Amino acid sequence: MRLSTNFTLSEFTKSQTATRKGIDNTPGEEHLANAKELFTNVVQPVRDNFGVTVINSGYRGPALNEAVGGSNNSQHCKGQAVDIECPGTANYDVAKWIEENVDFDQLILEFYTPGIPDSGWVHVSYNS
Repeated sequence: MRLSTNFTLSEFTKSQTATRKGIDNTPGEEHLANAKELFTNVVQPVRDNFGVTVINSGYRGPALNEAVGGSNNSQHCKGQAVDIECPGTANYDVAKWIEENVDFDQLILEFYTPGIPDSGWVHVSYNS
């Protein structure tokens, strides 16, 4: 199933932890609807601008969220958040572009170290 032109549901739900622990990470209909909005309004525009966009963390169902020690309030659990990187582009530049060009609910440049372009990742969420 496609969430947008260049992204599939399996990319958004893929998790090494879920695979290793046998956790079903299938989103419900409400979470799927949220994911489609996230990808239409944020992630696909990032891909259109920067090219290849890698999802580091996407949807996390309750069992997976607990297994990774995520917050109970995480928008990842609602299908509204994604952590991404665009190879060849500094994460700071990706975050700055998102800030200036798309609507979003939350934007965090996580674990970024100034002067090290590939450090960290961009966390972005969308809640219409």
